[in-house]
Amino acid sequence: MAGRRTRTDTRGGAPAVVSAALPAVLLAVAVVVAWALTAPALGPTLLPTPSAVVTALGELAATGDLWPAIAATGGAAARGVVLAVVVGLPLAWVIVHSRRTAAAVEPWIVVSQAVPAIAIAPLLVLWFGYGTGTTALLAALLVFFPFVIASSLGLRGLDREVLAAARVDGAGTVRLLRHIELPLALPQILAGLRAAVALAMTGAVVGEFVIGGTGLGQLLVAQRDRADTAGLFATLVVLAAVSTTAYLLVRLLETRALAMTER
Repeated sequence: MAGRRTRTDTRGGAPAVVSAALPAVLLAVAVVVAWALTAPALGPTLLPTPSAVVTALGELAATGDLWPAIAATGGAAARGVVLAVVVGLPLAWVIVHSRRTAAAVEPWIVVSQAVPAIAIAPLLVLWFGYGTGTTALLAALLVFFPFVIASSLGLRGLDREVLAAARVDGAGTVRLLRHIELPLALPQILAGLRAAVALAMTGAVVGEFVIGGTGLGQLLVAQRDRADTAGLFATLVVLAAVSTTAYLLVRLLETRALAMTER
């Protein structure tokens, strides 16, 4: 019975995915149609037509500027995520296991998020200079808070009886973290990582607005300065596609990781 149920679920997987995606696809089609009907009345400066955006996207790709810009912004965002995870995950563990550390650190983490990222960027430039490293640092600051909160919630919500039983069986701190805490808290940690990759792209673009560089943020600035509305829309489409791709890759990683932990 279990084998037959598994095969039935597998066969029904593709139709289920199509059915789940259909409302979003229909909404996208409706938006594009409404956009195409409205754009001529507003004019190309305010709202270019979808065909004009597609043409601008093709021209952008043909110039050879698009792929280096994607690599620059995506690279800065990826380094920001790595930095936030390397610092944030151990900090989340310490916060969960030390009440004094939590009382001392958590309020300052919250305060750090009360200051807009774009306001911190000039200070980072004074400290670290211009460059993609500073942009990556700004992206890390933007994603640090939600990642630490998600990770600490995952670690804090573990079953205390399971942890106590593992300690009785002789599990030390390292073994407990590796074999019990991280696997059980993995869904929350990866959920925080999913949010982080999208926020990191925002941080990288904001950083390029202020710090400069050769990424999508600078491309948006150049298109704004020459009133290239179709180019702006095209770059925003690329930015959305890159962010969505990164989000889906992390979602795929999350699915596989959770499947491995359930075996």
